[in-house]
Amino acid sequence: MAKKEESVKLLGFWISPFSRRVEMALKLKGVPYEYLEEDLPKKSTLLLELNPVHKKVPVLVHNDKLLSESLVILEYIDQTWNNNPILPHDPYEKAMVRFWAKFVDEQILPVGFMPLVKAEKGIDVAIEEIREMLMFLEKEVTGKDFFGGKTIGFLDMVAGSMIPFCLARAWECLGIDMTPEDTFPELNRWIKNLNEVEIVRECIPPKEKHIERMMKIIERAKST
Repeated sequence: MAKKEESVKLLGFWISPFSRRVEMALKLKGVPYEYLEEDLPKKSTLLLELNPVHKKVPVLVHNDKLLSESLVILEYIDQTWNNNPILPHDPYEKAMVRFWAKFVDEQILPVGFMPLVKAEKGIDVAIEEIREMLMFLEKEVTGKDFFGGKTIGFLDMVAGSMIPFCLARAWECLGIDMTPEDTFPELNRWIKNLNEVEIVRECIPPKEKHIERMMKIIERAKST
């Protein structure tokens, strides 16, 4: 009997770091997929049908299976396609990767953008808070090419989609040099290494278009 042809679809949004990290994983694994661009903040009928709980991207559709939430999707991809593993095999190392991934999404992201936009006074305090968090990642990547070691892995996709190619562009719009090289030499080295990885470059939003969109978001936030 012929093997059923696999169908992989990804609903995403070009500016979303959560979508971009999933694409990085699919490309690293060499999984053919159909990309369906959402026009957010509008929510298509398809998105509401496939992700009625969160109503957000990304959504992965693998044959008849539906998955949402990028960290869940990344783990599913790694366990479904065994080549080019993105999570360590060692249970402790795997747990630590999950810990730092949640740290990026749940600790750095919430303070990394909108509080800076809204902070008319005390912005220096907000900047210092973010830098203290980033210093944990600075220490974590010290002496490594990537968080994953010699090749990119789970945490590189999570932190890489969020920090250098999302938040850093927002900081640029705000005129903030959040990660000066003399303070964060290891993070800056890691970002340069990321830029040399083809699948990462393929998934980075175009900078000019991205910054233009960020400026509009900042203007709207300041006017509310």
